[in-house]
Amino acid sequence: MRTPFTGVGTALVTPFRKDGCIDEAAVRRLARRQIDAGVHFLSPCGTTGEAPTLSLAEKLRVIELVVEETAGRVPVLAGAGGYDTREIMTLARDIERIGADGILSVTPYYNKPTPEGLYQHYKAIAECTALPIILYNVPGRTGVNMDVATIVRLSGVPNIIGVKEASGNVIQMCEIYAAVPDDFILLSGDDPLTVAVMAIGGRGVISVASNAAPSEMVQIVELAEKGDYAGARRLHTWLLPFCQVNFVEANPIPVKAAMAAMGLIEEHYRLPLVPPSPAAREKIMRVLQNLKMLGAAARV
Repeated sequence: MRTPFTGVGTALVTPFRKDGCIDEAAVRRLARRQIDAGVHFLSPCGTTGEAPTLSLAEKLRVIELVVEETAGRVPVLAGAGGYDTREIMTLARDIERIGADGILSVTPYYNKPTPEGLYQHYKAIAECTALPIILYNVPGRTGVNMDVATIVRLSGVPNIIGVKEASGNVIQMCEIYAAVPDDFILLSGDDPLTVAVMAIGGRGVISVASNAAPSEMVQIVELAEKGDYAGARRLHTWLLPFCQVNFVEANPIPVKAAMAAMGLIEEHYRLPLVPPSPAAREKIMRVLQNLKMLGAAARV
């Protein structure tokens, strides 16, 4: 049985207009497209949403738009992570006030806290809100790995309910699954590892690829949920080139370029992110063409 924040959660991109402002109509349109495709929850204002370049007011507005558009049809897991615990506590309270269903909180980056610092950081956030919290471990971006012992310790905090694991270390994920309570949710943070993580006890993925291919990611995860790993592998193998090309340059540059080519958004980024290099764009377009992801069928 699926519970909230299991299955496919889309790490939504944040669409911008040419003038640099958030494209509010596109935020709503993308959320509707995800829901129509059967995605199980939405996760705005994370890494893929270019959260580090959004002001506090902008983050809250994007989350508010997604909450309004979902209208309770799917849960909203809003991003609230960073290196200043007090700031994240304030953001968490605001997210709760505007009606999101949970918080996805990346480990503090740059200041590289100790395991005890990570524990106290998340404990403080958990104590300031009634919302459920999913931890987010992505050492390749943050410079700090949240080890198994710390995750197990945090699993004892009542409203810390799971972890998005993007360490790429499947052994670590196996150890997490073996040590946490049965109801603690392990989610893949990497599209290419989704089927593997589910095979060892994971409950789904918070996905970049589902921005462009939501129904395909849903099919992969739902097949795995049913135990049809042969079927999940076939579709996963077909989609794998797209999952991989999304990281030919820093996320979300490639997926936004792909979505623009599909007619889903205008292709605008905020510095320090810039459009893909010509070589990267050629790789992205080649994958889209090979998978037949371009054309009117992909448009909203």
